[in-house]
Amino acid sequence: MNLNNKHVTIIGAGVAGLTAACCLADWDIHVSVLEKTPFPGGHAIQLTCKATDTCVKCGACIAEVKLSGAIRKPNVHIFTGTQMESISGQGPYRVHYRSHSPLVNADRCNGCGICFKKCPVPGTILQGQAPRVGPYVAIRRDLCRYFDNAACTLCRDSCPQGAIHFSNEATAGELKADAVLVATGFSPYNPAAKPYGYGLFQNVITSLDAERVLRDHYLMKRPTDGRTAQRIAFIQCVGSRDAKSGHLWCSKICCGSSLRMARLIQSRQENAEISFFYIDVQTFGKNFHSFYKEAQENIKMIRAIPGDIINTKMDELQVIYFDPDTHSSRDAIFDLVVLSVGLMPSAGNARMAGELGWPLDTQGFMPPRSSPNQPVPKGVFTIGTATGPMSIAESVSSAEQTAFEIIHFLGER
Repeated sequence: MNLNNKHVTIIGAGVAGLTAACCLADWDIHVSVLEKTPFPGGHAIQLTCKATDTCVKCGACIAEVKLSGAIRKPNVHIFTGTQMESISGQGPYRVHYRSHSPLVNADRCNGCGICFKKCPVPGTILQGQAPRVGPYVAIRRDLCRYFDNAACTLCRDSCPQGAIHFSNEATAGELKADAVLVATGFSPYNPAAKPYGYGLFQNVITSLDAERVLRDHYLMKRPTDGRTAQRIAFIQCVGSRDAKSGHLWCSKICCGSSLRMARLIQSRQENAEISFFYIDVQTFGKNFHSFYKEAQENIKMIRAIPGDIINTKMDELQVIYFDPDTHSSRDAIFDLVVLSVGLMPSAGNARMAGELGWPLDTQGFMPPRSSPNQPVPKGVFTIGTATGPMSIAESVSSAEQTAFEIIHFLGER
């Protein structure tokens, strides 16, 4: 089957989109991947490996493997900083996009970090999370002072490689696609509305924040003072399984990710005391029972969801919860609290669904073609967490299966 004259556009360069790109490229199909952020890899590329003495199958390494594989395929083209504008046609489709040129030349940048030190606005310069794939550095236009009045050029002037240039021009483009694959992923829940002080207390962080801390610092450091946190609380189901918010679904990944992270911290910090607040623990992985038994022996498991968190005068966190065993209110003091935030539908799902004529499910996700009574256009497919919460391994499986459905579809055409 000769498919080298076929073209597929993938919207989203997370682990699912990259997996599908590799599979399709192996069949000589030309693949364009549109990624709205400056870096490919999605949320998964930010995760830290949670292996202790052995691999615990957390999946964190998969994203970098898939990214490395995709960029080495000559018939895969990844457009970062690129937003899909609209889709027209009935198949083949015309995918209209708008792309901002990167402000940092990746071929020149060597990741020296001088620009980070010179920039006066924290968070303006972003560091990618896949250094072995490429020296990824990006500048946020919305925070950079240059784009206010051209008053600040400190990063550009100090760059020894001359890798930084300022341009606010956007290029409009169009791709002709025989099939369109939606891999827009998920949005992490913003816990600011919860009574846990997120956004107010610096030592209350999300699970994704914690992943980055462990990846960058090895030990679990407190944001306020850089001190290694010894008393740590993990609070599960923040934003999911939540009737008040209307989020009734389980995010599937939180229990496994948090318990693996907790055991990783304990393996690196001998005296770490970790408490785990939960509704119930969902199974995960082939060795769940043995891993969970070990976790129960080393982690204080509290079957309760806290009602409030107070920042004390000593810059500690007082967690207040109802103890189901004693039927009374209790509290505990921690150095750091990690909120395991749920997987929400991607913020752009409604607009994407409108462009494609693809009905969203009751939760706001884009169900796969195989869903019953799903009136979807030919040549359009969805994968990964765009369709609902799933683990990295499940996202990869979803992408591989759907890639072969696309190959079959293109072969028939």
